[in-house]
Amino acid sequence: MTTLSTLPDRAMQLANQVGTGLKDAVPDKAIKWIETGAALGALKTGSRVATRFIRRNPVAAVAAAAGAGLLLYAARRRAKQAERDDAIEGRSTRVDARRAPAGRRNRSSATRSRRKASTSDDS
Repeated sequence: MTTLSTLPDRAMQLANQVGTGLKDAVPDKAIKWIETGAALGALKTGSRVATRFIRRNPVAAVAAAAGAGLLLYAARRRAKQAERDDAIEGRSTRVDARRAPAGRRNRSSATRSRRKASTSDDS
C-alpha cells in the first residue's frame, strides 16, 4: 500500500484520539452544554428549512397539518374506545332476593286504579 491510501485511515485514527482526549479532559457539564448547543443548532436549521418549504409549498403544508390532525383525532378516539371496552376490576357479592313484609309490599298501579274506581262507584 502506498502512503496516500493509508492517509485517510490515519486521519480518522487521529481524529478519534483527539475526540476521546477532549471528551476525557472536558467536564461533564461542558459536554452537556455542547450537546445542548448542537441540539439548538439543529432545531434552528430545521425551522429555517421548514419555513422555506412552507413559503414555497403552502398547500402541501396545510395538507400535512390536516393529516396530522386527523391522525391525532383517530388515535385519541381509539384510546377512548379501548378505555371503555376494558373490564372494570372489582369484587361482587350475591344478594338473595327476599319478599317484603305483607303490609309494606308495593302494589302495582293497576291494583291502585281498580281500588280508586271501586271507591268512587260506591259513593
